[in-house]
Amino acid sequence: MKRILFIFITIVMMLLSACSLLSGSRDPVTLTLWHNYGGQMKNTMDAMIDEFNATIGAKEGIIISVTSISGSQTLHDKLTMAAAGDPGAPDMPDITTAYPKTALILAKKGLLVNMSEKFTADELSAYIPQFVDEGRILDGQLYVFPTAKSTEVLFVNTTIFNRFAMATGITLDELATFEGLARAAEAYYQWTDDITPDIENDGKMFYMSDSLFNFAMIGTNQLGVDMFDQDKLSLESPAYRRIWDLYFKAGISGRFAAFDGYATDLAKTGDIVCSTGSTAGVLFFSPTVTYEDNTSEPVELAILPYPVFESGRKVAIQRGGGMCVIKSDKRREDAAVTFLKWFTRPENNLRFVSSTGYLPVTNEAFGELMNTEIKNIENDRVKKLLKTCKTMHDEYDFYIPPLFDSLDELQEKYENLFIKAINDYRDEYITLLESTDAETALKTVSEAAYKDFVSQLPNN
Repeated sequence: MKRILFIFITIVMMLLSACSLLSGSRDPVTLTLWHNYGGQMKNTMDAMIDEFNATIGAKEGIIISVTSISGSQTLHDKLTMAAAGDPGAPDMPDITTAYPKTALILAKKGLLVNMSEKFTADELSAYIPQFVDEGRILDGQLYVFPTAKSTEVLFVNTTIFNRFAMATGITLDELATFEGLARAAEAYYQWTDDITPDIENDGKMFYMSDSLFNFAMIGTNQLGVDMFDQDKLSLESPAYRRIWDLYFKAGISGRFAAFDGYATDLAKTGDIVCSTGSTAGVLFFSPTVTYEDNTSEPVELAILPYPVFESGRKVAIQRGGGMCVIKSDKRREDAAVTFLKWFTRPENNLRFVSSTGYLPVTNEAFGELMNTEIKNIENDRVKKLLKTCKTMHDEYDFYIPPLFDSLDELQEKYENLFIKAINDYRDEYITLLESTDAETALKTVSEAAYKDFVSQLPNN
């Protein structure tokens, strides 16, 4: 009887063990995740994680638990505090979204898993090379894995633009270059000025760049020049001066906006017609525009490829971070990699980006799968965005910004000084118009402002 009971118990234990192995429920592991996909993106991210936990996670015994959702800067501060072991700092997560500047700090402390050791060369070849290369932040090793990226595109309020086009003959095709965009801005200023003939010089602005730093950085690259000499600015080239003159002259004369904020703020009041900015910004454009007299109307939005300087190459910035895996033990690290592989599967990655304004990270996702996904998207703006991004994937090179400690401070200084230059020299420009023509006034003011601007920038 005892022997029969022993055999029975042994068989039961063997069956339970086999079931456990098959279901992946033995030794389940819970991984903590910090990310910056808040606001309108939170629901999408929540749904993706729930799906993983209920499918691959359940099979492999992996549970993803989100323990922090923060803005990029807050996330940076929390991660650097935790890495430094500051008093009151939270424990490091198992997985976190991070920009290269943050990841570099963690990598230098030996806290990140080298993803080059977790993915084969064949697996990595499925991803867009520039997106992978941006994550190679230390000694050529991959510490930031691409999960969702962004670039910059041209957003156009066609509700306003179409009225302007009917009156002037300007077309959207002319916005393919920055010079064409500047010419359109000149025509728009004159057109809006003529609407009120009893008021002189009350024409309206046409365009704004969300990042004047990116405008110059990408523009010089399009023209075959690097704006940087290692970690220092190099602003003496004719190419850079061409870029400076185009925006400064249009800004000081009221054709382009120089505004310490986002273009979406000016777009919702009709103070500009178009802007260049991150693809992720598509979610922040208002469905209506409300004018100064408190009237409003619905907005139709066109989304076009990033403009190119005439004679330049088709180049656009690649933006956005990725995900990093914090060093722990092999089981936890491998489980984290399982999640990243699932999250970046073309079909899964496309579902994420189709509601967030980001770009997928694999070549396959930009192929026929994207065409299928676009047909199923209900949000018309996101549908337009993905069509444009597919065109850019096929035709453009994506530029990887340099990575050095003072880059963020340099960008902030650059943009503040540029906006200040336009504001400071505007009165001088208006005064010169009383005694000379506009072209001469612009040339005179631009020369003085350029020298003043460059002299105030560090490392130039």
